[in-house]
Amino acid sequence: EDAAMPEAWTVSEHGRIRFSGSQERVYFGTAPYPLERDTTKLEEEIPVLDVWHWNEPVLQSVQLNNRKQNLKESYMAVYHLDQDKMVQLETEDFTGIRWIDQGDGDKVLAWSYLPFGVRRMWEGYPYHQDFYLVDVQTGEAKMFKEDCRATPDVSPNGKYVYWYQALDTIWKSYHLATGREYTITRPQTIQVADELNDRPMPASPYGTAGWLEDDEALLVYDRYDIWKVDPENRDEPVNLTQNGRKTNTEYRLVDYRPRDERDEKGLDPAETYHLQGHNVVTRADGYYAMKLKRPDKPQRIIGGKYRLNRPVKAQDDDTYLYTKETFQQFPDLLITEDFDDSRQISRANPQQEEFKWGTTELYSWTSADGRKLEGLLVKPEDFDPNKKYPMIVNFYEKSSQGLYRHRVPENHRSTVDYHYYTSNDYIIFNPDVYYETGYPGEDAFNCVMTGVTQLISEGFVDRDAIAAQGHSWGGYQVAYLATRTDLFAAIESGAPVSNMFSAYGGIRGWSGRNRSFQYEHTQSRIGEPIWDAPLRYLESSPLFWADKIETPLLIMHNQDDGAVPFSQGVEFFISLRRLRKPAWMLNYNEADHWPTKVRDKHDFQIRMSQFFDHYLKGKPMPEWMKEGIPAVEKGYEMGLERVK
Repeated sequence: EDAAMPEAWTVSEHGRIRFSGSQERVYFGTAPYPLERDTTKLEEEIPVLDVWHWNEPVLQSVQLNNRKQNLKESYMAVYHLDQDKMVQLETEDFTGIRWIDQGDGDKVLAWSYLPFGVRRMWEGYPYHQDFYLVDVQTGEAKMFKEDCRATPDVSPNGKYVYWYQALDTIWKSYHLATGREYTITRPQTIQVADELNDRPMPASPYGTAGWLEDDEALLVYDRYDIWKVDPENRDEPVNLTQNGRKTNTEYRLVDYRPRDERDEKGLDPAETYHLQGHNVVTRADGYYAMKLKRPDKPQRIIGGKYRLNRPVKAQDDDTYLYTKETFQQFPDLLITEDFDDSRQISRANPQQEEFKWGTTELYSWTSADGRKLEGLLVKPEDFDPNKKYPMIVNFYEKSSQGLYRHRVPENHRSTVDYHYYTSNDYIIFNPDVYYETGYPGEDAFNCVMTGVTQLISEGFVDRDAIAAQGHSWGGYQVAYLATRTDLFAAIESGAPVSNMFSAYGGIRGWSGRNRSFQYEHTQSRIGEPIWDAPLRYLESSPLFWADKIETPLLIMHNQDDGAVPFSQGVEFFISLRRLRKPAWMLNYNEADHWPTKVRDKHDFQIRMSQFFDHYLKGKPMPEWMKEGIPAVEKGYEMGLERVK
């Protein structure tokens, strides 16, 4: 054993072995020896329990969820071939580590959230972390940044550490040679944070496009453009793409290189690069070309009223593979050398021609508080404005940027299939929702119901045949709508949070994380803990207003749900049952947050369509809705036959 090896540690079979760029160092993983059981005790003498500690950095349920992975954890060490010397670089006090300059730097970068671990339970991302530089010759670690809500990264040539400082919405750099820290973007010049952030948490960055060669400059995104930023703040940032904001076009650079190569070498400013462009007003996509030498308006090489995927380049020549799609057009594979002349090489969906497909369009209206809103309106193929159609309102956050998204008919796990319903003479309305901190259900009501009301006024929607459907966050939203309006003839609510008080203390089965961060800072948008704002939790919880519900509800919530505790669906169903409100709950026993087995997805789609057909089209109830399915008949009777 090497003297540098920590006591009771060994080389880990799970560690990654890599040679540095110069081949003079080999990096590998070490780990403590595996634990051994006390063989003096019988199995039945050893209690099986978990001990939860109020101050341990990682919540016990998260530790249990990650136990198998953690048992394989390894810690970076280096062997200097030219010195015949090993150095342990990473310890259990770090939560992340990266080598610098392909492993040939004098230091490696490390970071840790452990000193702030407990607060991760309610604060969520970005985490508070300390940054370290570890000497590759001695293993000595020195902190150079304390309590920063960010995760650091390293420039390709190893000159700089850089990070997005979320609370200040700025990019920062740290010059390794001088130990100087720089603020390289400021909101007055570049708004690098999400302009549309509507969650009570620091706004996420738009990200970076990479570094120029020799670490000359960092390329950062704002909402629309690519900016060249000096890592030592010697020159003002330069807008390379110039017209993104002016034309409402979001430009994003396409780097065809593998990730490892991007980490090792910057972008050559003399080369021509492709950009993806998306117009946020028209929703049209395009591919563009430009060099990164100087500011220039990107030259469009292809574009139009369709959606383009990220192109893929052949490894050894200038041949590209891409797809182009609309709601009607399937994204078949296209191959090209210059995008002027493309050749279709697949025909994956010819059967589409045999079906009524429908159309999609942008629909605009004004919210209750005066905001201009947009959403998607999906109509039957042979739509007649003089007829009245049943309509299903289906939504999740914001979807209208997907105007040209192609949807394939399928047994969806959690949402209505647009083509099935339009081919059966339904209209689908998919509104965008904007939020203000504190009252997410009311925000949804203000956005959605104004759109529904306007559609009714247009004359082609049957006011008495409108349903709502959503899952997870969407499931919560439609459950809340049921407490605020009796306009809907039926609502399907999938995996809804019905009681924000009990959900706040719940556990996400997928990760073992406590859910409080969601309510204080992320999607649920309450913005405060329950002790500081109990009325917000009360007013936002459908459970406490279930007595106001006049709409029949179909709930789908599965007992092994890893995102929303199954108890949330049960609480909601029990409240409706106690109040003698018509409600049904589907629990697919071998499903998680949504059914994934084909048989279960197919069954769910049948039952949901029967539910909507009954309340929106007046068709007879199926047996499962009329009488239920007794537990003794489980697996034998499906109850799908309609009862006249």
